[in-house]
Amino acid sequence: MSIGGDCRCCVDEEIDAFGEIVDGNGVFKYYADGAWKISSSEESLPVINPTSREPFFAITACTRCEVNKAFHSAKEAQKSWAKTPLFKRAEMLHKVAGVMKEKKNMEAIAECLIKEVAKPDKDAYTEVVRSADLLSYTAEEGIRILSQGKFLVSDSFPGNERNKLCLSSKVPLGIILAIPPFNYPVNLTVSKIGPALIAGNAVVIKPPTQGAVSTLHMIHCFHMSGFPKGLISCVTIKASELGDYMTTHPLVNCISFTGGCETGISISQKAGMIPLQMELGGKDAMIVLEDADLDLAATNIIKGGFSYSGQRCTAVKIVLAMEGIADALVSKVNAQIAKLKIGPPERIDTDIVDVVSEASADFIESLVADAIDNGAKICQGWKRRGNKIWPLLIDNVTTEMRIAWEEPFGPVIPVMRIKSVEEGIEHCNSSKYGLQGCVFTKDINKAILVSDAMESGTIQINAAPARGPDHFPFQGIRDSGIGSQGVTNSINFMTKIKTTVINLPSASYSLGKILFLELKGLAMERAFPCFQLWVTTSTRNRKGSWMPEILKL
Repeated sequence: MSIGGDCRCCVDEEIDAFGEIVDGNGVFKYYADGAWKISSSEESLPVINPTSREPFFAITACTRCEVNKAFHSAKEAQKSWAKTPLFKRAEMLHKVAGVMKEKKNMEAIAECLIKEVAKPDKDAYTEVVRSADLLSYTAEEGIRILSQGKFLVSDSFPGNERNKLCLSSKVPLGIILAIPPFNYPVNLTVSKIGPALIAGNAVVIKPPTQGAVSTLHMIHCFHMSGFPKGLISCVTIKASELGDYMTTHPLVNCISFTGGCETGISISQKAGMIPLQMELGGKDAMIVLEDADLDLAATNIIKGGFSYSGQRCTAVKIVLAMEGIADALVSKVNAQIAKLKIGPPERIDTDIVDVVSEASADFIESLVADAIDNGAKICQGWKRRGNKIWPLLIDNVTTEMRIAWEEPFGPVIPVMRIKSVEEGIEHCNSSKYGLQGCVFTKDINKAILVSDAMESGTIQINAAPARGPDHFPFQGIRDSGIGSQGVTNSINFMTKIKTTVINLPSASYSLGKILFLELKGLAMERAFPCFQLWVTTSTRNRKGSWMPEILKL
């Protein structure tokens, strides 16, 4: 179906900002071969505004043929891009970072984040600036990493002479398929394509439908910066029809995916023998010990659990509080929840916005209902209007309740009361997830011991889980993901080692001895002209074997 005409009124104000990436009916184009195009399918997909629950944007729906062409164009463009000097690749990333920070572009991207994923105003602008800074950092880090290689000699391994010299360097993988999520469509796209490009790869992006328009305008900044045609593509598709086609395409050399656990596992089972970089969510636990600063812990529960209405992979998903301090902690958290402001994302002081979809709101409600049915205490009372869910703390949660294990991805935080730190650690490690966790205590020795015992990719001490700064390693275990992210790790991940071995006719230390004797012989020739005649005659007669004769002199 085409809904472009219905959405025209919603994008009139953005037409000037987006220019060539929107057609006359208000449908956003896809990007391939260095150009903005409307799909030959003549179909479009609605992008629903979470607050109004009505279509706000429309994006073109690409065909299988158009997706295939994007991959083939990427293959050709990558060959030339890999030969582009590293410093020039870095210059291009610095350039696009500057374009993204231009007022008109930053405002256009931020406004789209507000409208299509209900990102709070202040957070939307922060995401754009953070993403531009990530590109600049990636450019510099890429030069540091990729300008270096390794040199090995063979005699360090038993049984070998020094007759092989090994040179190794990092070379690009080829084509990176980048699949970002709805909640950070700009930042988590940039975190994939920046490292890919500095390493010499081409990139094909499959943006989330909810978040596609923000992503498209960000890609427009790359287009305006003059990147080669075909190097970057952003194809908008019906995932149910072409998702598997993209992830199993034979030209894909690597997939970087951030999203749901089930989708990620499905991709990993079908993708074949290519590198996979995946972050699939978590059930990030906060363990609060008896000696913790409870004001600090409560503040971090609010910040970590309710920021962007809890729609973050690193949000606090469960609080494991020691029984002795649980009452006081819950009281402090409730007092801060009462101060949170619920409203539209356009308001700069809004804390709690609508969750991304009705399906998401329904799922959150089902978790709360299950907790109530099983005896949990609802501290604020359940309140929902459309996709807007009022912030909620659920006390006295037990392991029999779904919310003790499942990820709500909303403004709902369960509290479990534990008798010992071992009980908290056991619960954390029994989860199918293992993205992040945190521990609050004033005793650094306890903090380190708990951190070592918690089986998660990252453990924060006296702070809520968080992704970033963006150059920090970021990874999960178990169903939370595969591989590690962060600028440095992503650059390394999107390269492979290329080795060249120089085989010498004899051991290099013996060659060094010969070179020394050659230089010694040259000095003697200069000091004694008659010696030069002898050497010349000797060399001519002995075919280069005169060195032993010199040793006798």
